[in-house]
Amino acid sequence: MVKGSQKIVAVDQNIPIIDMSQERSRVSMQIVKACETLGFFKVVNHGVDQTIISRMEQESINFFAKPAHEKKSARPVNQPFQYGFRDIGLNGDTGEVEYLLLHTNDPAFRSQLSFSSAVNCYIEAVKQLAREILDLTAEGLRVPSHTFSRLISSVDSDSVLRVNHYPPSDQFFGGATLSDKSVSLTRVGFGEHTDPQILTVLRSNDVGGLQVSNSDGMWVPVSPDPSAFCVNVGDLLQVMTNGRFISVRHRALTSGEESRLSTAYFAGPPLQTKIGPLPAMVTMMNQPRLYQTFTWGEYKKLAYSLRLEDSRLDMFRTCKD
Repeated sequence: MVKGSQKIVAVDQNIPIIDMSQERSRVSMQIVKACETLGFFKVVNHGVDQTIISRMEQESINFFAKPAHEKKSARPVNQPFQYGFRDIGLNGDTGEVEYLLLHTNDPAFRSQLSFSSAVNCYIEAVKQLAREILDLTAEGLRVPSHTFSRLISSVDSDSVLRVNHYPPSDQFFGGATLSDKSVSLTRVGFGEHTDPQILTVLRSNDVGGLQVSNSDGMWVPVSPDPSAFCVNVGDLLQVMTNGRFISVRHRALTSGEESRLSTAYFAGPPLQTKIGPLPAMVTMMNQPRLYQTFTWGEYKKLAYSLRLEDSRLDMFRTCKD
């Protein structure tokens, strides 16, 4: 059941839609503005081949349509988080969701899937899109063009792909329904949180459910658009911009009536990468340094030791209120 008192506003209210076929400087300025005001935007005319998108979606649908015991068998012994359902993380968070979690730099891991070719093609396409968005972001901020993208281009970058399936309420997992329609028509598929990495590139089918929190603390429903990608700022990018960009809080709800599928690419740096405010972001904004320097490995360890809704970045602020 949905908790909390935050109000919901009109669908897509003040959510930027950025056409990437526009003149480059215009796109970069729009991206920076979106990251500053909401931390979330949609991109269209993004250049990702529709064949790659469609193939990934169909193969994902086929996978989640399998019996529970077959899906669980996709989980290798040394990789306990490849497939899961209900449990989100290790700290008691749950949701009306089943998922497939893949490390993007482990082809041997991905090759265990029957649709590894589709996964590999999709990962390379969205990784390239993420790099382009990060380069445009750097240009808009007037810092060196590969400041951010180089962090996710390394062979040891710690990026992951997560495919989420929010089934209808009458679908069973091992004989147990995911939800009870008599309790609530709207339930939490994936609880309120921010993403800890640098940037997230997400696509969903034509079923809604994603909501983002705006500057007034209200939830903005995001209309589904299979032709677009949703992009949101992660915690690390908020730190690197010294708070100029917003790591947006978001959640996924499910009505239990239709099956929703979303695929998210979480762009992360190598574990040993030191993360802190860029010097230009401190001097340019003429404000104190807001965050300490830490490694992605340190932050990741902390992030996954907390609950979804916890405010992780507060623990790395230089001055706490």
